[in-house]
Amino acid sequence: MQELQLGNITIDVEKKDIKNIHLSVYPPNGKVRIAAPNHMELDTIRVFAINKLKWIKKQQTTFRNQDRETPREYIEKESHYFQGERYLLTVTEEHAKPKVNLHQSTIELFIRPGASEEKRKEILDDWYRSEMKKIIPDLLSKWEAKIGVKASDFRIKLMRTKWGSCNIEKKRIWLNLELAKKPLICLEYILVHELVHLLERNHNDRFIRYMNEFMPKWRMHRDELNRLPFRHTDWKY
Repeated sequence: MQELQLGNITIDVEKKDIKNIHLSVYPPNGKVRIAAPNHMELDTIRVFAINKLKWIKKQQTTFRNQDRETPREYIEKESHYFQGERYLLTVTEEHAKPKVNLHQSTIELFIRPGASEEKRKEILDDWYRSEMKKIIPDLLSKWEAKIGVKASDFRIKLMRTKWGSCNIEKKRIWLNLELAKKPLICLEYILVHELVHLLERNHNDRFIRYMNEFMPKWRMHRDELNRLPFRHTDWKY
């Protein structure tokens, strides 16, 4: 891993077996990383970074000003979110298989006596994952038909730096588990974003034209997602 220094901004540079150069700015502190083709000279990468400096600073400012959620302890009357709505957590200890129930204003967490914070989180995350698995197939079918592509599979995992990703060769979509907590349209936007990558790999003008065609209000949905408070250790898209 090499480094570039542009004023007070440090950029990590990683050379890979790829065709195009990619620039990313990561939360929570605006860390900057460039992935570049193996053959590209460092001076060329520097010129690219200088041309993107205004955008980098804008992204870093956005991250630094973004609201943060307080760390969750998975205790009674703590706020938790599902599909953009706030719920109060209730915790019941019982000698039975752990489970989660959703009610109008509460999320009921049933755990075994003495369950650790880590175990409570695991049970709730499993519930979020199962709820996403119920929602996604219909959304996927809807947008595959509109876009004219077919994903081979979708999977869900907690990702620290992305809301979603697409393995283009395997046509597999990955979605961030945290999307279960965000408004449904935000999940839908990320799903569309990843499906469009099956038509265009890069975030170029062609990609933007596809997004404008299939989801004309995608920028509004993206901005809504990025305005929402970050998890205690979170990301941006």
